[in-house]
Amino acid sequence: MNTDPSEETTAPWAETAVREAGHLHRPTREDQVLERIERARRGKARIREELITLAHGAGGKATHTLIEAVFLEAFRNPLLEPLADGAVIGDLALTTDAYVVKPLFFPGGDIGDLAVNGTVNDLAMCGATPRHLTASFILEEGLPIADLRRITASMAAAARAADVHIVTGDTKVVENGKADGCYITTAGIGALDRGAALSAASVTPGDAVIVSGPIGDHGMTIMLARGELDLEAQLTSDTAPLHDLTARLLAACGDAVRCLRDATRGGVATVLNEIATASRTCVILDENAVPIRPQVRGACELLGIDPLYVACEGRMVAVVAPHRADAALDALRSHPLGADAALIGRAGDDPPGLVLLKTCFGGTRIVDLLVGDPLPRIC
Repeated sequence: MNTDPSEETTAPWAETAVREAGHLHRPTREDQVLERIERARRGKARIREELITLAHGAGGKATHTLIEAVFLEAFRNPLLEPLADGAVIGDLALTTDAYVVKPLFFPGGDIGDLAVNGTVNDLAMCGATPRHLTASFILEEGLPIADLRRITASMAAAARAADVHIVTGDTKVVENGKADGCYITTAGIGALDRGAALSAASVTPGDAVIVSGPIGDHGMTIMLARGELDLEAQLTSDTAPLHDLTARLLAACGDAVRCLRDATRGGVATVLNEIATASRTCVILDENAVPIRPQVRGACELLGIDPLYVACEGRMVAVVAPHRADAALDALRSHPLGADAALIGRAGDDPPGLVLLKTCFGGTRIVDLLVGDPLPRIC
């Protein structure tokens, strides 16, 4: 007899039989699929590959498995276990990040301002005001000094715009051909602005899911900037610091803000899957409500890529209590970076842990995590 609870427990929306009007009914094919997904997610993460692949750094299922099976297994502690954008320690928030974008320079930004803005945004998603950053550089032999000056000037300008200081760092140089010119690693510390903690686990059915603006700009800009495709479009990266925008939202809605996430690797779809899993809710999206620029939509259609999975660097997802949804939208739209904010869905209770999309054709489909990312090396 099987005594493993993970094998015996059946999700409430996928009972093997239901009693209705005195008759037993077999589960539908949809119920069976949902039950298999639920069973797979309950299992312990296992990394099956023997070598690291690009998929492990793309933000999808492969990344989540790597983090849970290797890093979380080795470093497990209460501060790390939420796997959020940063760690909250008392009245401070702490985060770290690495940037390996290719190419180094792209329309709307470069690796320098991306490194500053990305770190500032991770602190902002914790509900903190960014204060100080660190920066470490891995430079490739042969990198033009002029390019390095351009990168550091961009970092300095981004730091001034975000009112933070880069206070310490490190530099290493590796052989030619080993680092794509320049890699940057940053860390940041910020002061929490309020007592209530933001957490994906706090999301409850009925909560409103809001995105701060059009999605997919950064990822498609990087893809086109590589020059590997015979496509042209007037696109620029959306890289920007979001701390003023989050401060405005928190000031307007306070504890009604459940969770904030910046939609970087893996895009909005990955962020919402993380939220649904952590909160055991079902996130239901309206395809018609998701803001996407025509240029991004067109490029994605030509490449066969879903914009929901394309990275942003200046957009966030906010989950807000239903009674404050209108106030949240007003607060976001009052700021230039949130002018096109939109309510794109709601949290539900069934089936838990999944993201569903109501399509423009009237159907519904599951928006699952991808294994990897169609656009690697975008940040």
